[in-house]
Amino acid sequence: MFGKRFWWKELPAFVIGTGMMALAVNMVYSPMGMVPGGFSGLAILLSHMLYEYAGIPMAVWSINLLLNIPVFVWGIFEKGHRFIMKSFIANLIFSAMLYAIPEQPVAEGDFVMAAIVGGVLTGAGIGLVFATGYSTGGTDLLGSLICTYYPHISVANALFVIDSVIIVAGAFYFGVDKAIYATAAVFVSSKVMDAILSGMTQSKQILVISKKWQDIAEEIMTSLNRGVTQIKAKGVYSGQERPVLLCVIGKRQTGQLLQAVRKHDTSAFVIITEAREVLGEGFDSTALGMSADGKKLFKLHRKTTKKQ
Repeated sequence: MFGKRFWWKELPAFVIGTGMMALAVNMVYSPMGMVPGGFSGLAILLSHMLYEYAGIPMAVWSINLLLNIPVFVWGIFEKGHRFIMKSFIANLIFSAMLYAIPEQPVAEGDFVMAAIVGGVLTGAGIGLVFATGYSTGGTDLLGSLICTYYPHISVANALFVIDSVIIVAGAFYFGVDKAIYATAAVFVSSKVMDAILSGMTQSKQILVISKKWQDIAEEIMTSLNRGVTQIKAKGVYSGQERPVLLCVIGKRQTGQLLQAVRKHDTSAFVIITEAREVLGEGFDSTALGMSADGKKLFKLHRKTTKKQ
């Protein structure tokens, strides 16, 4: 079911990611009474409520696992076991991390620091997990399943409603002030996750304007083994037609390309910009440092962030 790529390339980042998420839950959110949405946030709320009102000591990891089971069963019927299996394995490891890491506050009494630390840990953890093509299920999976029955509702809106209900419930139990800090942690988390996932696409878009464009294009294709596109252009001031070369390369090849340009024309005009997403021959998702499933999750995250 899982090839060598999973075990040797994806597993380390995946384990580190779930470990960081578990650290945020057990050392920030749960001991500080912060409910940052998601099933882990709901598990924190239920764990405290069960102990206070029913005297039942139930750990966050066990509640999180129990909450996910019916969602995974539903997902198997709706999307098939292959789609769900990765998330199921991910959730098992995340729950194991929650079990292994002791609950001890790292920023007791300092809620600003807690929001920052929790947000950074959660965002970095989710970013690493998403990059491997996995998710830990929870409200992400629940939102996508709901949208299969209500296609007029976007996944972004479904997630927003679900997480908002959980955060509001936490506000009623722990207090509005802690809910505000939890919301701040969610904001920090989204920014960190976005930065990590965007950093996975380490590609550059290069525009070169030069009289010796033919020699430069040939040098790029032979030395860097990259394709070059010729764009027709005309200088407004000079009125001369001069082709512009367009090339997308890996971040590490930028220096090589600049050397190739200077080799033929030291006065060439070069523009270098970040290429956030590159798909196509020579630039599949794996070449960018992210699995194919990770690209899908990244695109979903980007859409969710924009719509919210």
